[in-house]
Amino acid sequence: MKKWIILAVVVVAAGAGGAYYYWGYAAVKTDTVADVTAKVERGPIRLTVASTGRVVSNLDVDIKCKASGEVAKLPFDVSDVVKKDALLVELDPIDEQRVLRQAEVRLSSSQASLVVARENLAIAERTLATDRARAESALKAAQVRAADARAKADRQKQLLATKTASQEEYDTAETSAIQADADLEAAHIKIEELKTQGVALELRRQAVKLAEADVEADKISLTISQDRLRETKVMAPIDGVVAARNVQIGQIIASGVSNVGGGTTVLTLSDLSRIFILAAVDESDIGKVQLEQPATITADAYPGKKFKGKVVRIATRGVNVSNVVTFEVKIEVTSDEKSLLKPEMTANVEILAAAKDDVLLVPSDAVVRKGGGKAIVTLVADDGAKTEAPVEVGITDGTKTEVAGVAEGQTVLVYKGGADGKFGAGQRPLGGGSPMIGMPSGRGGGKR
Repeated sequence: MKKWIILAVVVVAAGAGGAYYYWGYAAVKTDTVADVTAKVERGPIRLTVASTGRVVSNLDVDIKCKASGEVAKLPFDVSDVVKKDALLVELDPIDEQRVLRQAEVRLSSSQASLVVARENLAIAERTLATDRARAESALKAAQVRAADARAKADRQKQLLATKTASQEEYDTAETSAIQADADLEAAHIKIEELKTQGVALELRRQAVKLAEADVEADKISLTISQDRLRETKVMAPIDGVVAARNVQIGQIIASGVSNVGGGTTVLTLSDLSRIFILAAVDESDIGKVQLEQPATITADAYPGKKFKGKVVRIATRGVNVSNVVTFEVKIEVTSDEKSLLKPEMTANVEILAAAKDDVLLVPSDAVVRKGGGKAIVTLVADDGAKTEAPVEVGITDGTKTEVAGVAEGQTVLVYKGGADGKFGAGQRPLGGGSPMIGMPSGRGGGKR
């Protein structure tokens, strides 16, 4: 009997437990599938484009020497502040001084040769002028003598014919005439010889020009040697900070001009007067980015600190890496504390593409689109009745969406997914769609 009583108690307890589990589970299940609603609120909304990038300076200048040699002075180290025209590096000048001395000697020699060539030209010009005057005078005299001798010989011939002169007198006169003709021919030859002297004189003029050219070439070589000597000292081209120092005192460096490899980079000087962020923006978001848009910048090195910036450049051409296309966006940091950001730091960037302060907002999952692309929300009355209301969609941040066509304080149904059967035929959720105005898409919202 006692055994049966215990069995009955066990059965009753099991039944009570089963009833409790059934009704409790049903209640939980009912709560789980209950509608999720939200109120239409008024407030601000921001559409941002998020990305990551790296910090860069305004300008990086690689310092190289035009001269080659051993580093003698290197006064600055990494992170030192440098003013424009300060000495950055000096090479041992001994080799360049020797080259300069050789250039000076060559110039002196060529200048002396030029003086000699000019004096020889002057002497040859004076000699030619004297010889020409003498030859022309001799020619005139020979012409007169030849004419006179010929006239006398002709008279003696006439006198010989009349037996007035002897044969000997005629022969003497004829001999004198022939001799005078020969002297005249010699004078003509002398004049022709002067032409050869003229050609030689022109050669001397060309020798002077060659000497002048040698002097000019040696002057250029001297100037180059002087420049090379000056180039053993490299001055800072800009105000900046030493970002890298690649050589040490005593190291031999190659010229950046004559070396085929481009020479040795001694220092890298960075202009930090302006700081920029180079951010890679996805192609799906680049259409929202415009010049002068404000941006908020954060860095892991300064948790909780935000820097202000603005968009100053948008790349025209994208970069495709593993079928992912991004566009480089350059953002200038405008905060007074921009010097805290160091080149090559990783930075997080949020570009403010659009912002509104006083608009009607609903959860993005409350807005669905029908087949024609028309946006609707489902209004829930106090008695639970549901009615669809068309709305105009503004901007969305991926969580909330700007709408028009409903009133503040109204209750809307929030869709959490299609598995519960709440989406009608031809409907799709706006939540998770593109944050562009009125543009449905399968991509994520403005914030990532």
